[in-house]
Amino acid sequence: MANSTTTHSPSLPFLLLLLLLLARAAAAMLDPVDFLSLQAISKSLHDTPGSNFFASWDFTSDPCGFPGVLCDSSSPSRIVSLSLGDPRASAPGLTGRLHPALGNLSSLAELALVPGRVFGRIPQSLYRLRELRFLGLGRNFLSGGIPADLGLLRNLRTLDLSYNRLTGPVPRAVGSLPSLSNLVLCHNQLSGPVPPFLSRTLTRIDLKHNELSGPIPPTYLPPSLQYLSLSWNRLSGPVDRLLNRLGRLNYLDLSMNRFTGPIPGRVFSYPITDLQLQRNAFLGLLRPAGRVTIPTVDLSYNRLSGEIPPEFSTVQNLYLNSNRFMGQVPGSFVVRLLGSSIRVLYLQHNFLTGIEINPTAEIPATTSLCLQYNCMVPPVQSPCPSKAGTQKARPTWQCREWRSRRE
Repeated sequence: MANSTTTHSPSLPFLLLLLLLLARAAAAMLDPVDFLSLQAISKSLHDTPGSNFFASWDFTSDPCGFPGVLCDSSSPSRIVSLSLGDPRASAPGLTGRLHPALGNLSSLAELALVPGRVFGRIPQSLYRLRELRFLGLGRNFLSGGIPADLGLLRNLRTLDLSYNRLTGPVPRAVGSLPSLSNLVLCHNQLSGPVPPFLSRTLTRIDLKHNELSGPIPPTYLPPSLQYLSLSWNRLSGPVDRLLNRLGRLNYLDLSMNRFTGPIPGRVFSYPITDLQLQRNAFLGLLRPAGRVTIPTVDLSYNRLSGEIPPEFSTVQNLYLNSNRFMGQVPGSFVVRLLGSSIRVLYLQHNFLTGIEINPTAEIPATTSLCLQYNCMVPPVQSPCPSKAGTQKARPTWQCREWRSRRE
């Protein structure tokens, strides 16, 4: 009797499971262009000592599972977000250069580089990332200029190139980005003028600690701004018309520049928590529109003159030192001083002639008052900063000369 062999066909559920697994595997495959680009990018960057970011980047497996890589659900998959380096605070960063292959990741919406020691230029090829909304390359050692072609990234909302070694101008094309909301270019070596910004959704500009120069025309900054920091530059010219347009500001720092002209009274009614206008050449009278509720106001080292408006007595930390103020300190300041409502009141190095306060009055320990080097002998002992000097009052001839000049 002949032996018969029975052949079992795969069951239908097994075939369906196999097809599902194959479909998932196909869907997980990374687009070949993105795959090769990611390999090139990883070869141009390296972990600094203590960093293990690239340790699990094994290209025999699916790159969509690599740390810092996020892919979409299309088939084949495309990389939509790339964060290079361990994002945890105080984690060591990367070193090396940014590879031009970054520009081949055409579906990329977010590109971030954690703080580290990455050097060299920003690749020109980034202009091809037309879907890019976030570009953050801050706190590294990038050098050279900001590529003007970044102005082609019409969907870009956040551009952060801060704390690098970038030189040259801020390209006008960057200012023309229509969707830009946050621009952070502080702590570089950028030079030239501030360009006009066209985005009506721009809320934050941070250009402090650069070498920018020249005036800023009133229409160059949009009324949508809420945060503006231009300190430690060489900017000049009047800003009264400019500031009158920026009614939504909640932070303003124009310190350490060469701005001139008056400070508009409207600024003191803005919802600002910290107003920094010190070390410029602002001049003229202060005319706040009403009681000033900004917690900290620093107008020191300018050329402001006239009497101190009583509306400033509601400021907690007020720096008016090293100006040309004259007359009596308003009585409302004394009341709030003795009531501990004022924490810092620096009036030294002006031409003030008096303050109505009892010589025996005790200034609260939580308050710092300085009246040195005015046209009076300070009636109370108060701790002054060391840079205020040791002279209690101005020489009489200076006060007399200033008074005659004002008359």
